[in-house]
Amino acid sequence: MSAHAYPIELVFPDIAAHERSDTGIAYVHTFDSGVAGPHVMINALTHGNEVCGAIVVDALLRAKLRPRRGKLTLAFANVAAYARFDPSQPDAARFVDQDFNRVWTAQTLDNTALDSSELRRARAMRPVIDSVDWLLDLHSMHEKSKPLIVAGPLDKGIALAEKLGTPATVICDEGHPEGRRMRDYAGFGDPHSAKNALLIECGQHWEASAVAVARDVTARFLLTSGVVDESDLPDGWTMPLPDEMLIVRVTEPVVAKSLDFRFADNYTGLEAFADAGSVIGWSEGEAVRTPYPDCMLVMPSLRQLRAGVTVVRLGRIERRIARAH
Repeated sequence: MSAHAYPIELVFPDIAAHERSDTGIAYVHTFDSGVAGPHVMINALTHGNEVCGAIVVDALLRAKLRPRRGKLTLAFANVAAYARFDPSQPDAARFVDQDFNRVWTAQTLDNTALDSSELRRARAMRPVIDSVDWLLDLHSMHEKSKPLIVAGPLDKGIALAEKLGTPATVICDEGHPEGRRMRDYAGFGDPHSAKNALLIECGQHWEASAVAVARDVTARFLLTSGVVDESDLPDGWTMPLPDEMLIVRVTEPVVAKSLDFRFADNYTGLEAFADAGSVIGWSEGEAVRTPYPDCMLVMPSLRQLRAGVTVVRLGRIERRIARAH
């Protein structure tokens, strides 16, 4: 897994036409059918350099998609970071001041002593997000890896992922110690709430196939929620479902002690090791081994390598779900 720059295969859409909206929140558009149903949100640009979601939301707004039932919100989140994108430094546009996807607790959002570009944007979007029943947050990854669903730690997230049916790998995790993700915010992260959310890692940030995944999962999410009919969606957005889904529970991080960390192979993610004790890397000369059988590597990357950084998370394969044909 090298830190080389991946080619940028995608054209970044000009989203300026979507700034003004009836919600009064720039780049956040809510459409109400007037018929009973859930409030469904498709969110793009949680990170400013993750463009596949922006391409999908831009396309749906230009197509004038409207819900038949319930409400539909189509949103671009960290537009300030997106505006800073520079192809010569493509990773620098992830955020402006802090990660937009680490601020989602009431305690953080209500603390007026805290300020950043991302917090201001989160606070502006919060009234809409507070009213959302189903959230689909479209992301992409540093490395060229197979797409995956981040379902969070709760059974309801796993059940929704299974209903969606794709991508093939479902990651169940508690999130990040630096702060809470939007997909875990408030009711989304409450086992007693009917609200639900999925985060989809569609592929490497700038590969064309990530857009195909984003279109597929968006179309399926909208249909599963019931707010639109299949005839309402653009042609050709869905792809065949995988033959099998894997449910993977993240159990622990592997944290670099220093810059002297290397992997045993060119891992990009979702590599599985049948045997406990398999060597996956070396930290300061000591072997790093898998702690249990059927261990999977979740989003390995050395791009941010320094002491104290999580270089990979380890996941236990809990279930395999075969699709009936």
